[in-house]
Amino acid sequence: MRLMIITNSYPSYLGHLYAAQPELGSRSYAEQKVVLDSDFFAWADSWSVALTPLGYCTSEITPNALCMQRAWCDENGLAFDSTLPGLRKTVVAQAQQFRPDIIWFNDYDDELLKMLRTGLPSLRLVLGWVGSAIPPTEAWHRMDLILSCAPEAVAAMGNAGFPAEHFPHSFDPRINSRLEAREKNRALSFVGHLMRLNQFHLQREELLEALAYVVPLDIYTPSAECGWQDEVKGLIKLGLTYGVGLLREFGASDPFLKTLPILGIATEWSTRYVRPANPRLKPFFRHPLFGLPMYQAVQDSMATLNIHADSSPHFASNMRLYEATGVGACLVTDWKENIEDIFVPDQEVVVFRNGEECREKVTWLLDHPKEAAEIGLAGQKRTLRDYTYAHRAELLHRIIGKALS
Repeated sequence: MRLMIITNSYPSYLGHLYAAQPELGSRSYAEQKVVLDSDFFAWADSWSVALTPLGYCTSEITPNALCMQRAWCDENGLAFDSTLPGLRKTVVAQAQQFRPDIIWFNDYDDELLKMLRTGLPSLRLVLGWVGSAIPPTEAWHRMDLILSCAPEAVAAMGNAGFPAEHFPHSFDPRINSRLEAREKNRALSFVGHLMRLNQFHLQREELLEALAYVVPLDIYTPSAECGWQDEVKGLIKLGLTYGVGLLREFGASDPFLKTLPILGIATEWSTRYVRPANPRLKPFFRHPLFGLPMYQAVQDSMATLNIHADSSPHFASNMRLYEATGVGACLVTDWKENIEDIFVPDQEVVVFRNGEECREKVTWLLDHPKEAAEIGLAGQKRTLRDYTYAHRAELLHRIIGKALS
């Protein structure tokens, strides 16, 4: 069975990786892929390794890794075009060369998926992927089955008429062999995005504010790289949305507002803009970490926080659950209805229901490093026993078999 996985990486991750290794972009496609895979960002080549024993031949494509795509084009006699239409053509050419039976499309580009479906006679099944927040895209209509880590998203997709199935995240044990075992040099860490939009991270931000001035906290986030230009743009957009809102309160209609210069633009925005980074949290921001440096920082922490997105109000489902426990960190995570189905609360992970309880438990853990380390090791034992890619590969194989039958 030939499976192609198509996944865009965070542009900020790719930027950091290639900036740290300036010569990487001039190397061959295969050499660049080895470097990306060995950094273990997101899925990397973990599915290839886990699915090979089950009879799969797997290929991973990263459409927005421009240096890699340029190298592939050079090696295959194609002209490289970095525009979106050009990148789509490159991905289609890669797929036609590989001839997949199955595509796992971890992206939302409807036009690309349309091109793949029409240009691949070998294709028998298209799987999709979505987290807890569901972006609007026509691509959902072109997928045979959508997998999601979040039960909320599975239910929402089903209600919208799309076939969907729950498929939890995993951990790759190979990561531990790449980390340095050393003394804890951080107290409490948080790694992740702080998108100040509905359905994303408003509750996360609120909790971090409650902790930041009480316990030692390092926040590793892309928000740390917001400069004064981003602040100015955010303030301008905030002013525009405030102005539109005020005029609406005074009875101005949207057709009228759209005729106004500058202000009319803000009527099309689906959400109220805010400053790109919370000024109260800025003193605790550290530069974002991805891949192995992220895993190392989490392992080096006496405790590490996990706070689900606002779009996951009921169920524990995100990747950090398995990333943190997999490397043996003491994970402090928000309570969800299903947490006891995944870990034993306060034995394998530490669970909190509100900000006050979180502060109390974090303070206790930092005062009791031995107990925190024991919880971390118990969580790691559970993840390595039950939640690796090898375990999930068996489930994926059954899902694929059922979908193809």
